[in-house]
Amino acid sequence: MTDCAEQKSASLIDTDVHQALPHLHDRLPPPWRDRWVAVGLGAGTGYLNPRGVLRSDTLPPAGGDPASDPAFLLQDHLDRYDIDYAILTGPFVLPLGTDPDYLNAVARAVNDATVEEWLTVSPRLQGSILINSDDPSAAVGEIERLAGHPGIVQVLMASTTRRPCGQRHYLPIYEAAAAHGLPVALHPGAEGAGSASPPTPVGYPSRYLEWHTLLPLTAMAQVASLVCEGVFERIPTLRVVVVEGGLSWLPHLMWRLDKNFMALRDTVPWLTRRPSDYIRDHIRLTTQPIEEPDGPDDLGRIFGMMAAERTVMFSSDYPHWDSDNPRLLFRRLDRDVRQRIMSGTAAELYQLRERPPRSARTTQPEHRSPATHPLPADQAE
Repeated sequence: MTDCAEQKSASLIDTDVHQALPHLHDRLPPPWRDRWVAVGLGAGTGYLNPRGVLRSDTLPPAGGDPASDPAFLLQDHLDRYDIDYAILTGPFVLPLGTDPDYLNAVARAVNDATVEEWLTVSPRLQGSILINSDDPSAAVGEIERLAGHPGIVQVLMASTTRRPCGQRHYLPIYEAAAAHGLPVALHPGAEGAGSASPPTPVGYPSRYLEWHTLLPLTAMAQVASLVCEGVFERIPTLRVVVVEGGLSWLPHLMWRLDKNFMALRDTVPWLTRRPSDYIRDHIRLTTQPIEEPDGPDDLGRIFGMMAAERTVMFSSDYPHWDSDNPRLLFRRLDRDVRQRIMSGTAAELYQLRERPPRSARTTQPEHRSPATHPLPADQAE
């Protein structure tokens, strides 16, 4: 990668980095503290990666879980690949549950830990507001509480929702986010967990391979819902980021929606444009896990079909088992399209256009102990 030390604009932005959060139990009031120590978020999805979700080579030298030390994460990942900014997406998303008060308390504790233990370390680390979308009024309160923080750049919710996420039940969340200029990110990890529906329309897969491969089904359903329910007509400034949902399905979804819209537009009379137009303007997808077709140029053709220079943003998914090396991605793409994917679109979305000063390189906070209650091994991608 070309040395961009003197360049003023950001040249590489990672839109999905999972930090661990030590001492979360200290931020929870009774009785939620005892519940967290005892069971955390529960048993997870039940789909186990036999090699584990977190990479063992990301363990901090001073001890702790992978990605639990901000200084080591800066050195091991951002400095190693000359990444200007990392969008932190936390250790987990919230599953659907029967106790909204507990999940709201966990979301607040996660957000406070992110702000106090991560965003104070370096301006290169940018944060997300984790919300419990199953309780929109509480989610709006959490957005209002933290949206003014200079290191907060988006709202984060599980892609698994109790009903399709374009329905009016969720509008207060989107309105609050858009009012503060924040995109809303949908992240997998809770499909089939808690009180959620099965992770596929035909039930529960038998293997982790199936579960992991079929996560785009949720992403497709949620994008279609957001478009067809008219969310982007109601809230023209809203942007939605589909994280870790794959990419190559998007052209097919746009074609199918546009074709059916021609014959069935009277069922969605609030739409004033083709569905694909809303998708190109309002939906952003992250690259990891990127599909890898046999033909080296096939992915480039798919990118052309989906206007990737507008819709796709680089993500590594650090420190997960299938995280991607930015130096090895998209080397056959047109240079301008690659630049948009690696930084340009994210810089516009998150208002991170300027490269951080060299003085913002790795700092050394005090080392912290491992998390008291880590994420269950199967409740992540």
